[in-house]
Amino acid sequence: MGRILKKKDPEKKRAQRLEKVGDASSATQAGTEDGQAKPAVAIKKAPVIAKPKTPVPVGEKNLLDKSIQFLREVKIELKKVTWPSRKQTMGSTLVVIILVMIISLFLGVVDFSLSKLIQVVLP
Repeated sequence: MGRILKKKDPEKKRAQRLEKVGDASSATQAGTEDGQAKPAVAIKKAPVIAKPKTPVPVGEKNLLDKSIQFLREVKIELKKVTWPSRKQTMGSTLVVIILVMIISLFLGVVDFSLSKLIQVVLP
C-alpha cells in the first residue's frame, strides 16, 4: 500500500513566521526611549550559495556505478507511488474488457455490412 504524503499548511507556516517577526519587533520596540512603537521590519536572510561541484574525472563513474545509482533512484520513486487496491484494479480491468468487446462487435458489424454492400455493387 502506498503512503499518503502530508502537505504542509501554508497558513501555519505564515503564522509562525509572523510570530518570529513579532518577537523581534517587540524586542526593538521595548528599547525605544520615547515609547512610540516602530513598525516591524522583516529581516531577510541572504541566500546560501551552494559550492560548485568539482567535475568527476572520466573513468571514475563507470557504467556499473551509474546503473546502481539509477536503480536506487527508481526504488525511491516507486515508494512514492500510490498503488490501486485489488478492488480498483479488478474494476478497471472489467471496464476495459467490456469496452473492447463493444468496440470489436461494432467494427465486426460495420465490416460485415460493408463487405455485403461491395458484393451487391460489384457482381
